Amino acid sequence: MRMLLAIDSFKESMTSLQAAKAFEQGIRTVLPQISIATLLVSDGGEGFTEAFLHTGKGHRVRTMVTGPLGKRIMAHFGIFDRGKQAVVELAQASGLALLKPGERNPMRTSSYGTGELINAAIQQGVRTITVGIGGSATNDGGIGMAQALGAIFYNAQGDLIAAPATGKDLLSIARIDLSGVRRRLSGVRIAVACDVANPMTGPRGSSAVYGPQKGATPAMVRHLDAGLRNLCRVIRKDVGKNIERMPGAGAAGGIGGGFVAFLGARLLPGIDTLLDAVGFDSLLASADLVVTGEGAIDGQTVNNKAPVGVARRARKRGVPVIAVCGAIGPGAHRVHDQGIGAVYCITPGPMSLERAIGSGKKHMTQAGETIGRLLTLLPGMGKGT
Repeated sequence: MRMLLAIDSFKESMTSLQAAKAFEQGIRTVLPQISIATLLVSDGGEGFTEAFLHTGKGHRVRTMVTGPLGKRIMAHFGIFDRGKQAVVELAQASGLALLKPGERNPMRTSSYGTGELINAAIQQGVRTITVGIGGSATNDGGIGMAQALGAIFYNAQGDLIAAPATGKDLLSIARIDLSGVRRRLSGVRIAVACDVANPMTGPRGSSAVYGPQKGATPAMVRHLDAGLRNLCRVIRKDVGKNIERMPGAGAAGGIGGGFVAFLGARLLPGIDTLLDAVGFDSLLASADLVVTGEGAIDGQTVNNKAPVGVARRARKRGVPVIAVCGAIGPGAHRVHDQGIGAVYCITPGPMSLERAIGSGKKHMTQAGETIGRLLTLLPGMGKGT
């Protein structure tokens, strides 16, 4: 049997590579001779750059940037295609995983460091940049990112809004000057890998849906949503773009819309962008079984999250798919219509979230062994195959 592992990261527990290695360790205890190919996957969040680098076709560039709370941190991006293309990951500079739970507050966080990463890539001479925007700690509509690339924001009194701008500054914006951005990005094309279709504002908008997981209280959610509405109004006036209801504008705290409005970027499906770039279909052609997965499988997974993006392509080739996860949530049955034949929860029993996260690698190894034992029951699948 030839198996293809394409497992996304389990947030705060395992990277994509760690999850794949743990699964392989487990299945080889039962099927030591099984042929396994590993592909790192990400729908735009943590591990997006690493997934590209894992192909061996590029190199890593490290640089200091401004973290979500203003501290200087080390981050990296990837350079590919003989220096013509870069892959940038928002989570490296502005990610939620960079903050302790008590530090999470989208009124105070900024995407400024993501703009610095993009600028560093431009300084390397690249002309095409792909940005993965999942896993953000911010809800600033991308104003911090835009400032780092030369945008100037003014309040109603005509005063500059100081950098790095944060979520609390959104309501103060009265005028936008993008002349500096246009000069800096001249000749540069930017594509954004986005895994959600939420609009910028409203009950399905960025603040209401994702603000609480970033530390927003109900009062903060209302303030941030009003701030993003104000930002959209000023963008319509000064930039001439209407992004408020655009699908994907609310991704990553509104930075999806910010990329379109400030940088003229295109929003693309995150998992498909990655799978195309890393040659997933060619690996799939020689696979008998695909194992995919992520931290939780639920009704939201069908919205082109990594496991479903993988499964849809496998279904077209007639390759069966098993998904592994740390939790099975409401609506998980919907993934079966997308090509996932079975879902296996690696968590062996009731336990705290903290314990499940800390034991993720152990549980993944056990899952690999269990699935391996199930495979030995198939005709022609003797031990060691």
